[in-house]
Amino acid sequence: MLFFVKTVCLCLVFWGFCYLGTGTDEKNLKGLSAYPDVIQKHVKADPVLGSKVKSVSPFLSFLSNLVLYTVLLLVLCFFDRKEGFLPNFWNVLLLGEVLNLFDFLVIDMLWWRHTKRVRFTGTENQPELYQNPKNHFISFLKGVLMFFFAALLVALVLSLF
Repeated sequence: MLFFVKTVCLCLVFWGFCYLGTGTDEKNLKGLSAYPDVIQKHVKADPVLGSKVKSVSPFLSFLSNLVLYTVLLLVLCFFDRKEGFLPNFWNVLLLGEVLNLFDFLVIDMLWWRHTKRVRFTGTENQPELYQNPKNHFISFLKGVLMFFFAALLVALVLSLF
């Protein structure tokens, strides 16, 4: 029961951060890599927005997410830790992958692709430009790998206590 409550709360908080992190061109720029390629090209070619685009190394992005979610999952699972490495590993992995799946299916496929909140100026009335799920799926696959490594690290730490 505690696992279910933690998972639901984590998913709702994550969606809240996604919602609050969108709504203006400046906020939307932070997640530009998740946008379809046609939108990324449009934004980079825009005289105002193009100069605000910041390029981040995919490796550094992966590493920073790994650190962030390792710490978050460690905090969430610390007081509910199990005896031994494997029980902790499976518990943390399941929690992380459920969040990843929620992000992909609910946030990316249902909400993000259909809300005007994530659209950039000049493309507000072109919802078809936002429908390509390729970059969301790639992010999901990266998340599978990232949560696997986070679960390994968290389970290792939890098994020491």
